[in-house]
Amino acid sequence: MPRFSAICIALLGALTLAACFGPAKDTHPNQVLTKRNALFKQFTRTLEPMVVVTNGRGEYDKETFLALAQDLEKLSTKPWSYFPQDGNYPPTRARPEVWSNPAEFKQAQEKYRACISALVNAAQGNNLDKVKLAVSEVTSSCKSCHKQFRFE
Repeated sequence: MPRFSAICIALLGALTLAACFGPAKDTHPNQVLTKRNALFKQFTRTLEPMVVVTNGRGEYDKETFLALAQDLEKLSTKPWSYFPQDGNYPPTRARPEVWSNPAEFKQAQEKYRACISALVNAAQGNNLDKVKLAVSEVTSSCKSCHKQFRFE
């Protein structure tokens, strides 16, 4: 019986610690962090299948690929409104430069949207090499923006 009590106490202690170090909550009244994170996750879920195809690990189906590119284009305008002036609070991974250099952040958004438009145009054609290049440009745009405006 004493061994059982020790295990219960250890388990209770571990659960208490886990509760203390669980995910931080979004404290903004409009939960802008939660909303923008959800949109960025949607970006990833939409882009990943295209990357798989262009890396040769998946079958290229023009219609499916085009639909994904068009979905990504629709998403490309959505998250930016969730970076309000009061949107830099924990547990954000956005760097302060999002707010201190808004013109540069806006320029990065425009570059991203231009890359996605080029991807949609490439996906409408029949040249897989152009599609691969366009996907590469989109992912490079993502990485560039993350490097400048996001803590990893």
